[in-house]
Amino acid sequence: MFNRIKPLSAFIIPALLLLSSCGENKGAGNAADNQVMDFPVITIEPQSITLNSKYPATIEGEQNIEIRPKVDGFIEKIYVDEGATVRKGQPLFLINAPQYEQGVRSARAAIQIAEAGVNSAQMEVNKIRPLVDKKIISSYQLEGAQFDLESQQAQLARAKADLVNATTNLGYTQITSPVNGVIGTLPYKIGSLVSSNTAQPLTVVSNITNIYAYFSINEKEVLELAGRFNGPSTNASLAAMPPVSLILANGVEYSYPGKIETTSGLINTSTGSISVRANFPNPENTIRSGSSGVVTIPVTYDSAIVIPQKSTYEIQGKRFVYNVQDDGSVVSKPITVLSNNDGQFYIVTEGLAAGDKIAMEGLATLRDGLVIKPVMVNTDSLYQSINK
Repeated sequence: MFNRIKPLSAFIIPALLLLSSCGENKGAGNAADNQVMDFPVITIEPQSITLNSKYPATIEGEQNIEIRPKVDGFIEKIYVDEGATVRKGQPLFLINAPQYEQGVRSARAAIQIAEAGVNSAQMEVNKIRPLVDKKIISSYQLEGAQFDLESQQAQLARAKADLVNATTNLGYTQITSPVNGVIGTLPYKIGSLVSSNTAQPLTVVSNITNIYAYFSINEKEVLELAGRFNGPSTNASLAAMPPVSLILANGVEYSYPGKIETTSGLINTSTGSISVRANFPNPENTIRSGSSGVVTIPVTYDSAIVIPQKSTYEIQGKRFVYNVQDDGSVVSKPITVLSNNDGQFYIVTEGLAAGDKIAMEGLATLRDGLVIKPVMVNTDSLYQSINK
């Protein structure tokens, strides 16, 4: 009998030890699940801040004037090079067009012939008038001579007009700059045949004393800005807007501030945006037409509810935060924010009030009702970065 009990006890005792071990591990797991984790939390405090909204922009000169020939001929001289700075009236090209020089010579010869005809007709009038006065010949002969004089004078006037036209056409062979600016590309070289119908211009002169930055703002942001700078007229609203800055392609802020001058009268129905133009001075010709940049519009908000963007999450187009309760539990809460932002912070218009506490980071691990250990973050240092 003792021999049968001994083998049975060899199986029962290890099984009891195994169950005891599993119970201890399960208890350890429950303890880990109930551990309260630390989360950074901020207390909402109204702030007076300036948010910089950034918009990609294309840059054009104040004037981009195509230089085209008005006469047909060969390019004889090119006085400038690509990228050169020119003044108004400075020679750019010389067109070889001998026909216009011949036209000037022919017009001058026609004037001499017409002047001779006028002199001859005047002599005839002078000869006939005394004879008519003495009633030797009929007055009809004097009238005929006077008509002939007037005809010769008209021919002289026409010859002089032809000379003016010929001289003007000859002047078109010397092409000068219509404005102060910078020379673009030169697609045609010396010897090229050009005309007024040539597809490409000889060059483009860009007046970049002032440059225009064109960018687009969506309809919602337009309404928000209009609400803040609402004047009696569009011009008054634009005049009330603060100066804007320009970030160049190399990431450096342009040294001269600009001003928003005008907006397009229509909203683009395909993009829901409106085109805006800002004007910047360019006294050193630093920026060239065709460049790109980013226009920054600063907008100041007083006593605003501002939260970091990383403390929010989005579901189906709605934005939420985790509101921290007095007992340490978190509850998701919908909020409404302005579309105007600097990429780091949101201005909350609905859903939060001063004194509320929200989780700042680690939202992916939170859920409604979860109890956390709030670690309060110093908001002074947090919001100080906005106004730098």
